Amino acid sequence: QVQLVESGGGLVQPGGSLRLSCAASGFTFSNYAMNWYRQAPGKERELVAAIARVGGVTNYADSVKGRFTISRDNVKNTVYLQMNSLKPEDTGVYYCKVWYRARDYWGQGTQVTVSS
Repeated sequence: QVQLVESGGGLVQPGGSLRLSCAASGFTFSNYAMNWYRQAPGKERELVAAIARVGGVTNYADSVKGRFTISRDNVKNTVYLQMNSLKPEDTGVYYCKVWYRARDYWGQGTQVTVSS
């Protein structure tokens, strides 16, 4: 079965960096685009970044462009989100997601808190 397991969240000061990882299993990882979403307290879940299955084509929310970088390792079946210059408004639970066989699969999420 499809499993997505996020890690790497934590508490960081404004201006700091974190690297999130999402380990995938249960499907042929290299055949599917991958996405990172986040959900801030009291807000709807929003798309942060996406990466195509091949070719390194990426897409970012305007709020994170120039600060976040999504990447993938199709050997390790892992997608990453490098987050730099973090701001308090980046606080939330970060999820990875894949669209596979006509439905979304989500990980359990990892908490990111940006605070001094």
